[in-house]
Amino acid sequence: MSGPLLGAWRDRPSPMLIDGELISGRRGFPTADPATEDVLGEATDGTAADLDRAIDAAHRAFHRTGWATDHRRRVHCLRQLRDALTRHAGELRELTIREAGVPRFLTFGAQLDTPVSDLGWFADLAERYDWTRDLGRAEPMGIPSDRRVTREPAGVVAAITPWNFPHQITLAKLGPALAAGNTVVLKPAPDTPWCAAALGRIIAEETDIPPGVVNIVTGADHALGARLVADPRIDLISFTGSTATGKAVMRAAAENLTRVFLELGGKSAFIVLDDADLRAACSYAAFTAATHAGQGCAITTRLLVPRARHDEAVEITARALARIGVGDPGDDGTVCGPVISARQRDRIEGYLALAVKEGGAFATGGRRAARDRGHWIEPTLINGLTNDARTAREEIFGPVLVILPHDGDDDAVRIANDSPYGLSGAVHGGDRERARAVARRLRTGTVSVNGGIWYGADVPFGGYKQSGIGREMGVAGFEEYLETKSIAEGAP
Repeated sequence: MSGPLLGAWRDRPSPMLIDGELISGRRGFPTADPATEDVLGEATDGTAADLDRAIDAAHRAFHRTGWATDHRRRVHCLRQLRDALTRHAGELRELTIREAGVPRFLTFGAQLDTPVSDLGWFADLAERYDWTRDLGRAEPMGIPSDRRVTREPAGVVAAITPWNFPHQITLAKLGPALAAGNTVVLKPAPDTPWCAAALGRIIAEETDIPPGVVNIVTGADHALGARLVADPRIDLISFTGSTATGKAVMRAAAENLTRVFLELGGKSAFIVLDDADLRAACSYAAFTAATHAGQGCAITTRLLVPRARHDEAVEITARALARIGVGDPGDDGTVCGPVISARQRDRIEGYLALAVKEGGAFATGGRRAARDRGHWIEPTLINGLTNDARTAREEIFGPVLVILPHDGDDDAVRIANDSPYGLSGAVHGGDRERARAVARRLRTGTVSVNGGIWYGADVPFGGYKQSGIGREMGVAGFEEYLETKSIAEGAP
C-alpha cells in the first residue's frame, strides 16, 4: 500500500474528483481488507452538496466545452489514461487484492490488466467510427431532400458501480462513455472506494481529460446513488448491481424519462450433456463457481448434469471444490478468496440455512472456513434440491453451486431457462454441433461452449429478462452512450 499513489491515504481520507480538483473531505468512512478485517484507511464521505457540484461540473463540461465534438481529443485522452493506469499497474494490483479481496491471478485478467488495455480498443473505435451516415436523396411528398444520420453523445452519464469487479466495471462504463463524447459522474460502491479514488487521482494528475468530464464521488450512504439517478440533469444512467436495486433505479429514472442501461443479477446454468467428459466438465464448473468466492453476476451457479450420472457428478464436483478451498488472495495459487464483508458472509449463510430447510444437503462446504479473521465461506456444493427451491433460483453471490439432474437436452434447456434471469450460461458436450444447438436455445446474453471465453472488449455483454437492459462492451455497448439524429436538407 505504500508508494506515490496511495501512501498518503493512511493518514487522511482518499480524495474525490470533482471539476478537475482532488477533494479530501473532513468526513471519512473506513475501507477494510476482507481477508483480515484490517482497516486500510478512510475515503472521503461525499455529501449531497458534493454530488450536486459534481453533476453541475459534468453538465457544464458537456454543454460549454468542445469535449462532445472533439473526437481526436477524446481518443488522445483515452490512450493517455490507458498508459497512465498501466504505469501504476503494480500499485493498483496490490490495492485491488487488499480492498476487494480479489485473487491475484484475476488481476492479470478481467480484474485489472484487461480492462485497462481495453481502453485502447474504445479509443480505436472512436477514431474509426462512422459518426455520420449519408442516406442519399429522396423526395418525400415531392420535396427533394438530402438526408443523413448523425450519432451524438447522450450527455451527462450517471455511472453507478459495484464492488466485485471495481476496475473492470468502472472502465467498461468510462471507456465507451468518454469515447462517445459524454461526461460522467461516477458513484462507486462504498466497499471499494480506494479503487475509484486511485482512478480519480490518475485522471487528475496524469491525463489531459478536462475538468468536469470525469467526476468521482465516494460515500458510505447509498442515498447518494438514489439522488444521482433522480437528478434531472442526468441524461443516461449506467448501473451495474442487483436486480432489486436495478428496479429501484428504473423507477427513479421514469420520473424524468432518463435512459437507463442496467446490468443486473444472474443464476446461470452450466449444462453437462450426456456425451461430455464428465470429470473435465464438473471440475471446470467447480473452478468457475469458486473463483473470486463466487462474487460475479455471470458466474454459472447451477450445474445441470445427466440424471444417470448424477451421483458421479456430485462426487467429482465436491472433490474439486474441496481441493480449491479458500486462500489468501495475495497468493498466486488462490482461486477462492474472502467474500467482501461480514454483511455479505451473513447473507450467504442465510441461504445455506435455507437450502437445508428446502431439503438440500451439502456434498462439501456449507459453512464458514476455519480462519480467525476475515470473511470466509467454504466452496459449497448443494445437492438434493429442485429448480423450484429459492436457493436454486435466487442469486447468492458466494462460492455456492447447486447441482440438479436433467433428463436430456430438452429437459436441460427447460431447467436452464426456468429462471427470472438470463445473463450467462455454459454447455459442455462431446458433439460440438449438438452443444452449439443447445447453446442457441438458452435465453441468455452470453454462453460458453466447451470452455470458450466470451469476455472481451469487442464482445457485447448483458442479459435477458431480469438480468438487465442493454449491452456493455463491444460496438453495441459503445452505442448505448449515443443518441441518433436524423437531418434532412432541402435539395436545390
